[in-house]
Amino acid sequence: MTTINAIIERAKDGTYSVYCKNEIFSGAGETIEKAKQDMASQMKFYKETAIKEGFKYPSFLDGDYEINYTIDSSSLLKYYVGAGILSLAGIEKISGINQKQLWSYMHGRKPRKAQAERIAAGFRSLREDLNSVFA
Repeated sequence: MTTINAIIERAKDGTYSVYCKNEIFSGAGETIEKAKQDMASQMKFYKETAIKEGFKYPSFLDGDYEINYTIDSSSLLKYYVGAGILSLAGIEKISGINQKQLWSYMHGRKPRKAQAERIAAGFRSLREDLNSVFA
């Protein structure tokens, strides 16, 4: 199975974009899920057009592949806090970073590598807790 690496970013207008690091595919949408769906439909359209027109396309499109998504800290915070899914207080508890600092990361200040890792570790810990509940 081929693994495709893609980046998720939040644009200044509040929409999200997804683009592959080493492939030509991308997508955009009002939410992360819509951006992912847009990229998937672009990939399908590209393959169908290539077959119809008789030109080459990436061979992984014929088999099983997975997309590994990466999102930056600011976009992650904007998405979950902005949607009302999580609060800065909750993220403070899982990351150990105070709310004022998290707010600044949400609004454009780029966290240092160590701080970004604390945020990521907090979300990984939350994911593990949730996975154990639904296992």
